[in-house]
Amino acid sequence: MSRRESNLLWLKDVLEHLTASQQHLEWTEDPEAVQVITENMLRDLDCCRRICESLRRRTAIRQAV
Repeated sequence: MSRRESNLLWLKDVLEHLTASQQHLEWTEDPEAVQVITENMLRDLDCCRRICESLRRRTAIRQAV
């Protein structure tokens, strides 16, 4: 599996986790649960950002060559 394929698969998994977290957030009313879920979602979003930046950098490098 290439690095790109691995990144895309990881991105898919993180986005699926974000979707599940969003669904949990919809039905929970417990403030502690909201805190935990939103913290997890923020970490997932940061992970998505890093993966996307990595994909963008690799594309930019390939175009420069």
